[in-house]
Amino acid sequence: MKLLLNIKKERDDLGKQVNNLTNILPFKTYIKLCLAILLFTVSCFNLQAQDLSYNASKKYTIGGISVLGNTSFGEQVIINFSGLRKGQEINIPGEEIGNAIKKLWGTKLFNNIEVYVTNIENSTAYLEIRLADLPQLNELKVNGVKKSKVAGIIEDNKLKKGTKVTENLITTTKNFLTNKYKKDGFLNTKVHINTIEIKDSVETARVNMVLNIDKGEKVKIKDIEFSGNNAVSDKKLRKAMKSTKKINRLRILKRSKFVDSAYQADLSSVVDKFKENGYRDARIISDSIIYNDDKTISLKIDVNEGELYTFGDIKFIGNTVYTDQQLHNLLRIEKGDTYNGVLLQKRIADNSKPDGNDLTNLYQNNGYLFSSIRQVEVSADDNVIDMEIRITEGKPAYFNSVSVVGNDKTNDHVIYRALRTRPGQLYDKSDVVRTVRELGQLGFFDAQEISPNFNNPNPVEGTIDMEYSVKETGSSQIELQGGYGGGGFIGTLGLSFNNFSMKDIFKKEAYKPIPMGDGQRLALRLQASRFFQTYSFQFSEPWLGGKKPVQFSTSLSHTKQFLYDFVNRRADKSRSFNITGITFGLAKRLSVPDEYFTLSNAISYQRYDLNNYNTGLFTFGDGYSNNLSYTIGLSRNNTRFDPIFPTGGSSFSATAKFTFPYSLVNGVDYEALQAERDQNQGILTNVNSTDLERTNASDRISEIDQEKYKWLEFYKVSFKGEWYNEITKNLVLRPLVEFGFLGAYNNYRGIIPFERYFVGGDGLGQYSLDGREAIQLRGYPNQSLSTQDGGTIYNKYSLELRYPITLKASAKIYGLTFLEAGNSYNNFRDFNPFNVKRSAGFGVRIFMPAFGLLGIDFGHGFDPALGETGKHGWETHFIIGQQF
Repeated sequence: MKLLLNIKKERDDLGKQVNNLTNILPFKTYIKLCLAILLFTVSCFNLQAQDLSYNASKKYTIGGISVLGNTSFGEQVIINFSGLRKGQEINIPGEEIGNAIKKLWGTKLFNNIEVYVTNIENSTAYLEIRLADLPQLNELKVNGVKKSKVAGIIEDNKLKKGTKVTENLITTTKNFLTNKYKKDGFLNTKVHINTIEIKDSVETARVNMVLNIDKGEKVKIKDIEFSGNNAVSDKKLRKAMKSTKKINRLRILKRSKFVDSAYQADLSSVVDKFKENGYRDARIISDSIIYNDDKTISLKIDVNEGELYTFGDIKFIGNTVYTDQQLHNLLRIEKGDTYNGVLLQKRIADNSKPDGNDLTNLYQNNGYLFSSIRQVEVSADDNVIDMEIRITEGKPAYFNSVSVVGNDKTNDHVIYRALRTRPGQLYDKSDVVRTVRELGQLGFFDAQEISPNFNNPNPVEGTIDMEYSVKETGSSQIELQGGYGGGGFIGTLGLSFNNFSMKDIFKKEAYKPIPMGDGQRLALRLQASRFFQTYSFQFSEPWLGGKKPVQFSTSLSHTKQFLYDFVNRRADKSRSFNITGITFGLAKRLSVPDEYFTLSNAISYQRYDLNNYNTGLFTFGDGYSNNLSYTIGLSRNNTRFDPIFPTGGSSFSATAKFTFPYSLVNGVDYEALQAERDQNQGILTNVNSTDLERTNASDRISEIDQEKYKWLEFYKVSFKGEWYNEITKNLVLRPLVEFGFLGAYNNYRGIIPFERYFVGGDGLGQYSLDGREAIQLRGYPNQSLSTQDGGTIYNKYSLELRYPITLKASAKIYGLTFLEAGNSYNNFRDFNPFNVKRSAGFGVRIFMPAFGLLGIDFGHGFDPALGETGKHGWETHFIIGQQF
């Protein structure tokens, strides 16, 4: 008999263990063996023929191994893969042949692997390995999806040309695509994969694959019905389900598609809702999906509420650092309160808030890193639950060492001065959280990648090693900015080095490509449009002297501005003035009322030289003005954690800018000058005045205005506040309020023609060298909501909803929608905080380290701009390198 042994494994999954080998061994007629077989009954013979166990195996020496099958591999290569060799002693049946098959499967190169015993001579066995190469993927055709999605399918499932096509590959591809589309709401997705063998002159086995994807229509939830609930309404239970919602055409942010994984999580939220209302034993008895005729589904959820529980006695065990009363005051749960297990857990340790006001943070913010707190129900008689809060305080922990890893460009001292944890210092969790926040605020590191690592914790010694892991991002930016508004194109070109090192400026080896690492900021900027040209230089040192966070800043600037004709929106190049300015500032971080406050001071000087710049405000045409002012500001910023995409906290600033009250000491009678000016103004408007009288009156008005504005006199108050609230995970609401007012000490001198507010547009052209401020209000052209010379009062309200698409270091992208309203006014008589211009729209932001923030907004103005009679309509705003 030629066929003596056939061991074959049908392969369902390459990753599956090879076991339960079926061995069939028809023996050659040996005299002794035949005599033994005759002693058994027919039934015993049949059993032996079907399943010969390893106990009946016999040892043989391999006399030779041959290979048959459709394979491109050499015979010796396959034998080596199997692990078998000529002269090897093996048991037949035995583990050696089974292991050889496993090894051949493990190469992931072959299919239909079979091992035969072709001949036995005494104790020598000859083996034959039969197999076929796994086919390679030649061509892939994907049906049922857009062409733009095919590349992603190939990448996600590793279906590139040349890939070995296995049953496992086909199965995992089906499962991946089915689950992928089900997550997107296509509950009835069906995936079919066909392989077609290629028969040609090429010896390598190849197949073409056809991938048919039938997503069907999105399955939406028509209704969610509950039964068994009496204490908690259906409405409240549906609200507790954060991701599983029934169809509601008015809802935008949450869709009604069915996703099984989200549904299972929401079932747990339903149980938690009962527990929050005192029903500790609540559970889901059953849930079912009903398919409706309109291709929607309905969810039926049957619950068992259980009985209502209340809190009984709550005792603290193991506390020595804090008294029972102190812990009770923080726990804020009293005997007789309705039982709420979810609230109890949050009061003990709120995992959703790293800086939450809970018992765990009470201990950890005061050095007890190794403390543990757990609640134990000791009694539930008569539905009254007595609790014990068991506290293991442990030893106070001290920082043994504090280190930072990952900074290649930023010098160590720049990072270490921002740390709020020091070796030998008592552990304080709030200091760790604050350090992570402030390292992110530096702007040199990816805020999403900053990680505080606790190394070598030693509860016995009470020590811990602290390591902050950071990932540097590009801190220098090329600023390219452009926008069309206010009648022309506004462009900006700038270089901003946000981690500059001034002390290395003369070191040739430090230019990689510029001296970096000391946390200083150097900026060079050119901004131009048809109406102005601006050149500026700025430098700031955040730690003047290197010991305290006192920021020193200075700036130099020069601008040439042309008169803006509001009627035809053109620039009159024959009428201009030059502005040259210099500013010095100091800003100090405060410790009272908390360390989020900063007090800033600045002294600035501007020189204005006018060249035939006659307007309603600048009547002296050819002349000059000086502006020496002092600015004081108080700000507070505790936004967290990523400065590009804050998810919590707030930021506000209040500033006051004022000049010396020259009119009190210079002896000029401005009342008389104003009276004379009014008289000459009357001559100009009198139709009976001669040309000579009008010329003399105009010249005298120019002389009076030159005297009034030789040294500018004013005060200016501004406020800006914004808040960040995470409504749900990563969905952030940002309200914003702004207000500004420009006033005069002496009404006869009047309000100066500088330092004014220009409302409307995308905020481009925010050059403040003459003090004027461009206030962004999307949905309208630049400056279109202010008069030609600007307003002296403005107010603005904004509501922005943001959601991130990705927050990776290479590119952070988020979308937004907004509602805005605001206006500017010429004086307090016209001021009405409710008389505003409204707009709404949407946009997107992309932050790339090399260019800063890129964005585009589409805003719709619901009201007319100045000079218009109907609503303004749509405006497009875009930026490159500037955040707003």
